[in-house]
Amino acid sequence: MLKPRQEQVNIRDAAPEKLDNFAYGGTETSTQADMSLAGDDNMESHDVTGEELALQTGTASHGQIREVKSLTPLESDQGKRLDAYIGEVTDLSRSYAQNLIEDGLVSVSGKKVAKKYKVKSDETIMISIPEAKPIDAAPEDVPIDIVYEDGDIIVVEKPRGMVVHPAIGNPSGTLVNAIMYHCGDSLSSINGAIRPGIVHRIDKDTSGLLMIAKNDSAHESLAAQLKVHSVTREYVALVFDNIKKDKLTIDAPIGRDDINRLRKAVNGIGSRDAVTHIRVLKRYGKYTLVAARLETGRTHQIRVHMASIKHPLVGDTLYGPKKHPFGLTGQLLHARLLGFEHPRTGEYMEFSSEIPEYFQEVLDKLADMENR
Repeated sequence: MLKPRQEQVNIRDAAPEKLDNFAYGGTETSTQADMSLAGDDNMESHDVTGEELALQTGTASHGQIREVKSLTPLESDQGKRLDAYIGEVTDLSRSYAQNLIEDGLVSVSGKKVAKKYKVKSDETIMISIPEAKPIDAAPEDVPIDIVYEDGDIIVVEKPRGMVVHPAIGNPSGTLVNAIMYHCGDSLSSINGAIRPGIVHRIDKDTSGLLMIAKNDSAHESLAAQLKVHSVTREYVALVFDNIKKDKLTIDAPIGRDDINRLRKAVNGIGSRDAVTHIRVLKRYGKYTLVAARLETGRTHQIRVHMASIKHPLVGDTLYGPKKHPFGLTGQLLHARLLGFEHPRTGEYMEFSSEIPEYFQEVLDKLADMENR
């Protein structure tokens, strides 16, 4: 049984030596590589694979059974709802457990029961887990904003609302579909057929710069740079409330939330070190515009860290208020700077991106309110 998580967040003043080159505004940019890899779980992204999403949402094919789990509740589990119990003691989410129960794939002592069924100790619960429905990526004529391209790499600006690669629930219209149409077979194959060329990712509702590898050699070089934190990545975000310190560092490990599998959490399950450097760009009364620099790069790191210090991102309904104060969809988070060594020439290249129009309109509204 999972123990209640104790959230401990270590906030310290930002170390000057780590922020000397961490410049914002105007044309100043950082050339110090200090961002983390998106090659392990270090992606500022909530995109998930088809199988992961099937486990979370119950959209797997109910044809062939992939696995059968057998559970025997303990006395301490007596009286728990069946779906909640399954979510606690297995790697399945509660919502997926509900779908399996409704589809007749869960039995208790040989009988089908409802998701509200209260478990009893010593009874046998059998769970049949179906194969996830396979997902294919196909070229699609989807408009993309190419910032730079040569024979080895492409730098694109991903718009808010676009998923990086196909998954159940988002089988088409993704960045991968667009890149496949643009490049044909000229993409790296290291991440498989579902993610050709993809070296790192950002969230669906996060906009900004991404690098893509056109061959395996380029992919290996970029991935190696990410692994040793020599890629520069900066984000700009609007968060709730006024942050009093001009600079701060959030040092708090991040793992999986023990209740909602779509969320990550400070000191969650399987936590790994996570460090985010924050610098205030401008204060707007009840809001603060910040620049975030990742020393590590765990999934949802900026979103989780800011929420952990009571400054969730505006529009982030997963970690903050459920209603967007400006009527938009998704968090106000933009990947504004990307720098790396070219995989073939070794030349350091850096690309910047302006805050998108919808984001800037919010900032203009806040500025107007301050001037009244």
